[in-house]
Amino acid sequence: MSNMIAYINYLEGEICLKFNRLSHRVWLRQFFSVVSRLGDGYVYAIPAAMIFGAQGPSSLPALLTVGITALVGVFVYKSMKKRLVRERPYINHGDILCGAAPLDRYSFPSGHTLHAACFTTMYAHIDPSLLVVLLPFALLVAASRIILGLHYPSDVIVGGSIGLALASVGIAFL
Repeated sequence: MSNMIAYINYLEGEICLKFNRLSHRVWLRQFFSVVSRLGDGYVYAIPAAMIFGAQGPSSLPALLTVGITALVGVFVYKSMKKRLVRERPYINHGDILCGAAPLDRYSFPSGHTLHAACFTTMYAHIDPSLLVVLLPFALLVAASRIILGLHYPSDVIVGGSIGLALASVGIAFL
């Protein structure tokens, strides 16, 4: 398994390096660092408050379902990271600048992207008008993880895919 991960890391290393060159511009690194930090999770309370403000107490079961789905996402990505132990790109590739402090050690899958996809999908299902803001934000969060040297593209793709799958299951309970 470790040989396969090393080979995939090698294949994705050049892509990471190209994206990471954007972070050599201070203003872009700062921008994507802010986006990444917002993607830590706290910002997702804002759409919940907006939904509650617009729909009132009747929205609470849906918002609770979103929260439970997000917690399942935390369990899923943390379990995968512990088992797969893929080091972050800036660790494996000396030319990649680490543009922000990671929240944990391993990179696969991207928990930030998982949650960006999950929250965006579920909130857009509850209130489609939020998609105008949430979709660009989710895409920026996903890009930030590669640009900052914290994730490989496959980490982001798999994280986003898991987030979409979890959201689909969560939506079935709405």
